[in-house]
Amino acid sequence: MGLFDFFKKKETAPEAQEALDKGLEKTKEGFFSKITKAVAGKSTVDDEVLDNLEEVLVTSDVGVTTTLKIIDRIQARVAKDKYVSTSELNNLLRDEIQLLLAENNSNDFRTFEYGDHKPYVIMVVGVNGVGKTTTIGKLAHKLKNENLKVVLGAADTFRAAAVDQIKLWGERVGVRVVAQAMGSDPASVAFDTLQSAVANKEDVVIIDTAGRLHNKVGLMNELGKIKNVMQKVVPNAPHEILLVLDGSTGQNAFEQCKQFTEATDVNALAITKLDGTAKGGVVIGISDQFKIPVKYIGVGEKMDDLQLFDKKEFVSSLFK
Repeated sequence: MGLFDFFKKKETAPEAQEALDKGLEKTKEGFFSKITKAVAGKSTVDDEVLDNLEEVLVTSDVGVTTTLKIIDRIQARVAKDKYVSTSELNNLLRDEIQLLLAENNSNDFRTFEYGDHKPYVIMVVGVNGVGKTTTIGKLAHKLKNENLKVVLGAADTFRAAAVDQIKLWGERVGVRVVAQAMGSDPASVAFDTLQSAVANKEDVVIIDTAGRLHNKVGLMNELGKIKNVMQKVVPNAPHEILLVLDGSTGQNAFEQCKQFTEATDVNALAITKLDGTAKGGVVIGISDQFKIPVKYIGVGEKMDDLQLFDKKEFVSSLFK
């Protein structure tokens, strides 16, 4: 059994599904009210309806490139079927979005195996204010609840508040935190964290990093140094580079994703704060444009409101 085989467990408990439905309420309400206006007075899906639908998707932060892809597919379906009523549009749209997510997010995190890396090292990146520290705390809580030994590395040493926040989350969740003085070398913190994790036979290491979106070269060098130092202790670390994005920022999240993916090898995404926004379409667009799996979504403030992303459940909840 792989270290993270517990993720195979069914996470669609009623409370988790309820949290997802509630978390996507604002997106769903905004989305469907716009679609209703788009098809008002129309009985069939014609060019005008498609133009209106295009505007709905773009203003829901799905993104222009992904929107055009969806519209082209629906147009092809309409041409093939000759007649598609506006009442069928929701089902058509749901099917196409689900297909798109399946193509771009082939990993299903209910069955995704991480292998037997021990410790399994996660480096978390993202700008300040996106919910990075909260995501780290909630992820540590999720893993600890599965009887895994977790240690956090406070490598965002440029802000005293960042180190204090990680320490606070460590206390709340009941996991160990490795920290140094403010202004310390982030790579040194990462090195110490991995060394102690190996010595203590811990299962998972989560390393926080500075949330500054400075010039790309500076960011690349900083993250590269942290990676190189970690590999001296654990070969091939980090096994996962998790980029945290704030879903409520819409198109700004796309720009942040572009900057970080150019600076480092991001291989997983966490999209937070979906409960406070009508811009949940950003999940669809980012998944499509960057071809990086959305692994977690934040749908509330509770400790358990960081959920593994399941494309079928996401789309199903959106179209309920």
